[in-house]
Amino acid sequence: MYTAKIYVTYKPSIVDPQGEVIQAALQRMNYQGITSVTQGKYFEVNLAAPNVAAAKNEVADFTDALLINQNTETYRFELVSNDDEVQS
Repeated sequence: MYTAKIYVTYKPSIVDPQGEVIQAALQRMNYQGITSVTQGKYFEVNLAAPNVAAAKNEVADFTDALLINQNTETYRFELVSNDDEVQS
């Protein structure tokens, strides 16, 4: 059993309007060291897979198919198994 922690953000070439609004608000609150803010989505998906490679393939497949807009978003993920982190 694995838990996939999936982080979705806009591609670097896409303007992130929510991130810009948050950055401007932080600067108005005198957090002047803030140079950029990226807003995104986070998913945790539990899945049963026979091994790490199969889990990685399944996460990549369903994320590409359902969780992101491939034109505007990108993602990264981590797999966790038995309290040990497995890199994506």
